[in-house]
Amino acid sequence: MAEANLMRFFLIVYVVFFSLEVAASSSGVRIKDLARIDMVRDYAVVGYGLVIGLSGTGDSQRNEATLQSLSNALEGFGLQIDSEDLNSRNVASVMITARLTAFGEVGDKFDVNVASIGDARSLSGGTLLLTPLYGADKKLYALAQGPVIVGGYEVESFSNSRKKNHTTVGQVSSGGNIERSLYSGDVAGGEINVILNEPDFTTAKRVRDRLQSTFPAYAVKVVHPGKIQLKMGGAANFMSDVALLESVEVTPDLQARVVVNERTGIIVAGGDVTIGKVSIAYGSLKIDIDTEFQVSQPFNNFRPTDSIRTQVVPDTDISVNEQRIEPVSLPAGTSVNDLVQSLQAINLSVRDVISILQSLQAAGALHAELITQ
Repeated sequence: MAEANLMRFFLIVYVVFFSLEVAASSSGVRIKDLARIDMVRDYAVVGYGLVIGLSGTGDSQRNEATLQSLSNALEGFGLQIDSEDLNSRNVASVMITARLTAFGEVGDKFDVNVASIGDARSLSGGTLLLTPLYGADKKLYALAQGPVIVGGYEVESFSNSRKKNHTTVGQVSSGGNIERSLYSGDVAGGEINVILNEPDFTTAKRVRDRLQSTFPAYAVKVVHPGKIQLKMGGAANFMSDVALLESVEVTPDLQARVVVNERTGIIVAGGDVTIGKVSIAYGSLKIDIDTEFQVSQPFNNFRPTDSIRTQVVPDTDISVNEQRIEPVSLPAGTSVNDLVQSLQAINLSVRDVISILQSLQAAGALHAELITQ
């Protein structure tokens, strides 16, 4: 029953993907959904800090870095306490990571992720102390502080415990505050570089052709399959040009792919996936071993001795049944949908279908990229 439900789910996903591709081929897709402008990208920041207020679930005495960090933090408030004199499991050392938007300004807030780097059992109920966040250039870009939210729990009593999700990873909602603007305000030579999310020669050419017709006064060229450059006369109309560029619709050339997940048994295929002419044979070997134990008693006129005694005699029956199924022959150009329907006729499971798809790729008959997760 479960295999049948998964097979129906695959067919539904197949129909949805096929419908989306037909819609994309008829109306096109906005460049905004296919690519990005090269200057529009997130900026990663990272920092090291302390989470306090833990209820005995913080780092142990073995983590000298935590004790030293706590001693340094207290020293900033005028308290001189040696790290060897500290004994608390209410503190944990953490790393803070976040991504800032390309046009973030001073004062903008954002979410930060917090992860323990010691042997703390849980960050639940803790509060992140004020922590500076640095970029790859070692410059300060933001500050982070606030209560840590953990999407799970861990409860222990004596030798019993219950745990859900990861309790050593959490998030501080709107806990980050930008202190340095990321936007420089410069447009180098009035150029706009369009970076495709999926580099492709055909798609890049189509984007170039559509941009050239939309901006006839500008020079448009394909730098490589993932980058199209638009050279403007100046930066005066930069914002309006980018807004118009993002709304231009292009029909992308999609690469045929089949994605299979062996753990869940899910198969997702695009509508244009076809296979070559193949013949598929499937069979199964079933071996049954049935053993009955019989008791052999000595005759009444014999007394049990070391050589004469009750014996347990096994009686084993072995039967071999090899199921034979007629091969399934499919002509060239058959879609994956037709393949699945043919395999359903011989009652194959989803996992068997996955194995057949892998064999088809090895044989060179699957005209698509097979991605196994």
